[in-house]
Amino acid sequence: MAISFGLVAVLAALQAAPVASAPAQDEARVADIVVNGRPLDDLVGDFVSEISRPAARRGLARWRGELCVGVVNLPAAHAQAMVDRISDVAAGVGLTPGEPGCSPRVVIIATDDGPALATAMVNRRSASFNLSSHQTDAGSRALRDFQTSDRAVRWWHTSLPVDSETGRLAIRLPGQTGPDGQPSAPVINVFAASRLNSQIRDDLSRVVIVIDVTKLGDSDFQQLTDYVALVALAQIDADAQTAGYDTIMNLFNGSGAPSGLTDWDMGYLQALYSTHPDRINPDALTRSVATDVARGIRASQAAGDD
Repeated sequence: MAISFGLVAVLAALQAAPVASAPAQDEARVADIVVNGRPLDDLVGDFVSEISRPAARRGLARWRGELCVGVVNLPAAHAQAMVDRISDVAAGVGLTPGEPGCSPRVVIIATDDGPALATAMVNRRSASFNLSSHQTDAGSRALRDFQTSDRAVRWWHTSLPVDSETGRLAIRLPGQTGPDGQPSAPVINVFAASRLNSQIRDDLSRVVIVIDVTKLGDSDFQQLTDYVALVALAQIDADAQTAGYDTIMNLFNGSGAPSGLTDWDMGYLQALYSTHPDRINPDALTRSVATDVARGIRASQAAGDD
């Protein structure tokens, strides 16, 4: 979809725009135990629960191995800058950035009409957005919201449960057949039974992100790119209420946004990509991520006090 007005001028204005600063607060940052009068562990636990949105009844998914990012409908210099930044963040959590010419699994598209573009994509390739499985995405209500919301940035994650031993799908998708052409469910050979851990993990398989350049407000290009990086690498809840937390997700909610990814954002990503992903209970995986985020924040505070 072509941009009908001066996109280059819009992006130039983004780069020149002042960075919004967070409003002054009365919180105490002296101790590493209490933030805003609440224990750090409680606050971080709420933060992780608030921003996380895995597929229904599944654990938090993440990318594996190489991650290829593609940006469409931006001037070449801006597109490359966005790809480079997201790839740098991905490398920082252990992923391998894709080589030039790779087939993108993170697709970022700029437009002057977000709802129209999102709706057109879903109508044109409905099977790519709705795999008819409750274990692969956020559900039909979220898909409608992806098409109709007035957000500056909207996104759609698809994830897949896979056998961690073989990398093969652990669910049968609609239309999937065996060698004989008949419907066939996957066979999982269990190597070690456990009440706590599962052989099945959740992998991200595709993310589509739509940027509506008419709704970017006072954000600058660095802020926008870091916002996109976070939603590209993690299943972030588009409806998350983040005003009480130090996160780039506050960019478009009017509560004051940082200049880029914060310690909380990077702590979340690093914990997500380092936590053992095979917990049977999805809530246990989320709690494990929250514990690691709190540990990282404490370490960051301690380093700042030295």
